[in-house]
Amino acid sequence: MKKLLIIPLLTFLLIWQQATACTDIVAGKKATVDGSVITSHTYGGNDTRIRIVHGQKFPAGSMTPVYYGLQEINGALDNYGEIIGQIPQVEQTFTYFHSAYSHMNEYQLAIAESTMSQKPELQVDRESGKQIMTVEQAMIFALQRCKTAREAIKLITSLMDQYGFLPSCGPESEALCIADPNEVWVLEIVAVGKDWTPESGKSGAIWAAQRVPDDHIAIVPNWSIIKEINLTKPEWFMASDNYKQVAIDHGWYKEDSGKPFIWQEAYSPCFREWASGRFWLFYSSFAPNLKDWPDRSLNNPYKGQDAYHQYVEDVSSYPFSVKPEKKISVQDIMAFQRSTFEGTIYDKTSDPDWYVPTKDGKLEKSPLTTPFPTTAMRELLDITNRRNVSKGNYGMICQLRSWLPDAIGGVYWVFQDNQFTSPYVPIYAGTQEIHGSYKNYDPNQFNPASARWTIDFVDNLMYLRWQDAVKDMQLYRDPFQQSLFDNLPANDKKASELYKKNPKKAKAFLTQKSNENMQGVVDLFTQIRNILITKYTNNKQGS
Repeated sequence: MKKLLIIPLLTFLLIWQQATACTDIVAGKKATVDGSVITSHTYGGNDTRIRIVHGQKFPAGSMTPVYYGLQEINGALDNYGEIIGQIPQVEQTFTYFHSAYSHMNEYQLAIAESTMSQKPELQVDRESGKQIMTVEQAMIFALQRCKTAREAIKLITSLMDQYGFLPSCGPESEALCIADPNEVWVLEIVAVGKDWTPESGKSGAIWAAQRVPDDHIAIVPNWSIIKEINLTKPEWFMASDNYKQVAIDHGWYKEDSGKPFIWQEAYSPCFREWASGRFWLFYSSFAPNLKDWPDRSLNNPYKGQDAYHQYVEDVSSYPFSVKPEKKISVQDIMAFQRSTFEGTIYDKTSDPDWYVPTKDGKLEKSPLTTPFPTTAMRELLDITNRRNVSKGNYGMICQLRSWLPDAIGGVYWVFQDNQFTSPYVPIYAGTQEIHGSYKNYDPNQFNPASARWTIDFVDNLMYLRWQDAVKDMQLYRDPFQQSLFDNLPANDKKASELYKKNPKKAKAFLTQKSNENMQGVVDLFTQIRNILITKYTNNKQGS
């Protein structure tokens, strides 16, 4: 009997952790220092391998598979999971970067994903419904068929309406942050429950989309952010025909109440701390003077344990988007994605159990103190499991630049393993092939030729003496990361010159530079690995 109970619980915990892990940040072109549009995504699915799927031509009347299991590593690079349906194919597809959640195509169309939460009445899974369109599959279809954010929204929502939205990250709702070089939108998709059928004539999803103003930034931290919807302004809002009626039918909104319909309130369950912490950090960091934000600074190591006196703010206190007090850069988003809530009540390194007595009778942090304690460490030390922004697996920042040809303008900044440790590597939209190390990962077999395993090795070695080892890692990682930014303008210039004469040669140059950077990560982290094991081997730790 115990075994029957344990297995479903472990499965539930894995799904729950994945569903509460993705952070998306977006920025309009007037909110960034260089005029680029940005969308970003942390902690994607388990298939962290990045590979290019080139555009193809198909005969008229062809069909294409709908897959389930795209998030998982299913063996070979071209094994995408189980085929659960078919839809009509288009005659020409576009080239895109494929992974658990596919992010960008050759035309600088970029999509980020963040699982949200939805009410139990609307939840559905493979076993209980006839829906077949997961959000990761819809993302692929959009990248293969669309050039702009608006086109992508129309295609994705039409697929959800016709084939039914099938949640794949737990039975939860989804948000997509869809961007092109000119604008960025947030699309939120909610399921319609277990009773829907394709023959019903009803929409297979509930959805709403809102454009982020050009001078604004926004965050989706596994929670809905769309509030009032004004369909008289189609340049700013889109929604399914049933976006309000489903809430009315379930009693979540009363038309005669005299109150406006708030999408976020209607379709979200009770607000969760995993989202509130990231909302607070984002808005208090980039718009600190917008309002009197809760004080979550840490002035003693016990404050983070005092849940009794902690603020529990209403989600309505956070706007859909905000004009940042200073224009932001790719580096700013990178720093936010790496956040471990240092100096706040959510900072896991400030737990009192990390402190040890010194020879003079004072207390200091153990050199083992880490913002990423394992489950076993947390259980041993009784450390509260707060959710860092930095979560790991893989993720990206897509930098979209309208003033350059698409092949050069789109920069796909990718990290592997944990972004706290990993460099972000710039891969141009015109790249024609991905370095072998970034499409090589088997979680069940270490491989030094795998970029993820190479970074993960360093990540694990830092646990030998984290407080010192992390400084050593940053000593080598940070100059390398800066060099990638420093080299970008020269590469842009060279590629632009080539593109005017021969686009094919320009793409070959971009492929070469992108792959050199990926090889550089493997070389660098092999070097850091050797330094850390030599310096912090347990043979030097004492007895």
